[in-house]
Amino acid sequence: MTAGVMLPRDLAAAEIVPFARRVGVAGFGEVWVVEDLGFHGGIAQAATVLAVTRRIRVGIGILPAGARNVAFTAMELATLAHLHPGRVVAGIGHGVPGWMRQVGAWPSSPLTLFAEYARALTGLMRGERVRVEGRYVRLADAGLESPPETVPPVLAGVLAPKSLAVAGAELDGVILAEPAPAEYIAAARRILPPHARVVAFEHAVVHPDAETARAQLRPLLAEVTKRSLVPHVEPLPFVAELRELRARHADAESFAAALPGEWVDALTLAGPADAVRQRIAGLGADSVVMIPVGRDRPAALEALATAL
Repeated sequence: MTAGVMLPRDLAAAEIVPFARRVGVAGFGEVWVVEDLGFHGGIAQAATVLAVTRRIRVGIGILPAGARNVAFTAMELATLAHLHPGRVVAGIGHGVPGWMRQVGAWPSSPLTLFAEYARALTGLMRGERVRVEGRYVRLADAGLESPPETVPPVLAGVLAPKSLAVAGAELDGVILAEPAPAEYIAAARRILPPHARVVAFEHAVVHPDAETARAQLRPLLAEVTKRSLVPHVEPLPFVAELRELRARHADAESFAAALPGEWVDALTLAGPADAVRQRIAGLGADSVVMIPVGRDRPAALEALATAL
């Protein structure tokens, strides 16, 4: 199991390189960049982080399929793989529906687009000439003139069972967004083939006092019962009680404040370093990517490193 850390999406551009360098010397195995609408581009961040670090793997989570032509995505990933062989992990997915609608890139059939895109990208990265006349993806004998010798893993940032099945059939694994409790990871693994790599994103606070850590994380769970997170929480043994608690509270903030400590622990990584380390080991993921929480990002990163 590899422990990684996420580069916060709202870091100022000038802070990306210093943060990445801190991650590179802190002992983490991976650093992940995200491409959230309005913040920083995923490819640009990944290229920069790869260039200023030496050994650490850099993951991109995720590139929305509707936002880029698949042949150009393959070109970008192949270039990174050539320049930094063995250090790139790519993620693709549907993208957040609201954001994709903002930019006119949400298809009428997201699953069809994702399946066509995944299949074409896999062929291109393997050096194949790809011909496809799909509903969304159309390539006329397209290919990479210099495919990478070390093909980077391509994972799917998806959550629903049908999309997980496509990911298992066409790609190398999946990225499960936060919150990713152990039960959700186990449910995803039952859909995926045995060889599939599972990366789990987790909000994390390491602090000697468990309740202090939980207090920082509770606000991030205020919307945990919303419809888009059903796959994340449905496998939980306390899902019925979770929904009942939400129904008893008029607003999301009071609901989050009322969450029992053990539920917060199940949905995040919270507490002293030893407890967080044990929790990471018990999640069942191949890679656990901790999302730093708090205004002082260097201090949060330093605290997370103690759980390695």
